[in-house]
Amino acid sequence: MKKSVLTRYRVMAYVTGVLLVLLCLGMIAKYVLGIDGAADATRVIAIAHGWLYVIYLVFAFDLGSKAKWPVGKQLWVLIAGTIPTAAFFVERKVSAELEAKVSDDGAKLAKA
Repeated sequence: MKKSVLTRYRVMAYVTGVLLVLLCLGMIAKYVLGIDGAADATRVIAIAHGWLYVIYLVFAFDLGSKAKWPVGKQLWVLIAGTIPTAAFFVERKVSAELEAKVSDDGAKLAKA
C-alpha cells in the first residue's frame, strides 16, 4: 500500500472531524444560545461537511480495501466521520496500525 493512500485518508479525517466539531458548535450557538448569524454559518459548515464527508468515505473505503480490513472495522472507520471527535481517535489508531505496513511495503519496494 502506498503512503499517499494513508496520507489522503488522514487529511480528510482531520478536515471532516474539524468541520463536524464546528457544526456542533454552530448548532449550539444557533439553538441553545440564540446567537444572530449562527444559522448562516451553520448552513455553510453543514454543506461543506456533507460534501467533504463523501470524499472522506471514498478515501476511507479505498484505504480499508487496500488494507484488507474486515467489514466491521471498515464500517467503524466510515461512520467515524459522523460522530463528533471520533474521526480524530479513529485516525490516530488507524495511522498507528498502518504506518508499519506502509514502511514495510516501502522497504520491500526499495530492495526490489
